[in-house]
Amino acid sequence: MLETSGWADYALLDSGAGEKLERYGRYRVVRPEPQAMWQKRRPASEWETADAVFTGAKDEDADGRWRFRKPLPETWPMDVGGVRFLGRFTAFRHVGVFPEQEPHWNWVSRQLAGADRPLKVLNLFGYTGLASLLAAKAGAAVTHVDASKKSIAWARENQSLSGMEAAPIRWICDDAMKFVKREERRGNRYDGIILDPPKFGRGPEGETWDIFANLAEMMRICRTLLSEQPRFLILTAYSIRASFVSMHELAREALAGLGGRLESGELLLREEGRGREEGGGRLLSTSLFTRWSP
Repeated sequence: MLETSGWADYALLDSGAGEKLERYGRYRVVRPEPQAMWQKRRPASEWETADAVFTGAKDEDADGRWRFRKPLPETWPMDVGGVRFLGRFTAFRHVGVFPEQEPHWNWVSRQLAGADRPLKVLNLFGYTGLASLLAAKAGAAVTHVDASKKSIAWARENQSLSGMEAAPIRWICDDAMKFVKREERRGNRYDGIILDPPKFGRGPEGETWDIFANLAEMMRICRTLLSEQPRFLILTAYSIRASFVSMHELAREALAGLGGRLESGELLLREEGRGREEGGGRLLSTSLFTRWSP
């Protein structure tokens, strides 16, 4: 169980009754959270005075809308690990960062540390680019792939905001499966691979992605894309009806013969506030993961 307790620009303030109250930079945000089955702890006034509330869609894949207490700018700056990025209110309830990924970002930086050669990292389904920017900051040359032109543009904004225009990052708008198949044919290899696929998605030319139908083939190809001395592979999955054990067994099969360490579990957010000894600091599970290192 890998948990995030927050940092200067993020905190899970409270949760309960199917919602969560978070702080992103200067703003407090309320979003649906079906797994928060317990009762809220903070006063109702703190929830009622949140800067933004997402409404109108309970399904993670459905469009909704935001209700704002007062006019807010389209974007606002935040920072994590020395990388600056923009928050933005999207129709899919997200704001441009998945804070529970922080343990993975730190872990990747450790895997890249002390390399005696230039390392190459492939980030598939890369979204707004935080993992790519943090890997580049740790010294890697990164290939970032996402099917959304808007996400690629957002990632480039984050790169500029961080003053990392010269960082060795290739931004590629493409269907992830098509891209890895081409890389396999070309014989290209990577020292680290980050996989953060959606449950369902579409490529720029209407290609379909279904995690249950396509993930096994994706993992098989990723195994062939690893270099002779690979440093890591990470797979994360959100909003699926599966156990992390299923992902662990899939990865164990795909990476057979590599040796090393394979660990799997859940990514968690810990509430800010009262300590564990007082029964506080409740944990909220967000996603499943499996990751390999030598």
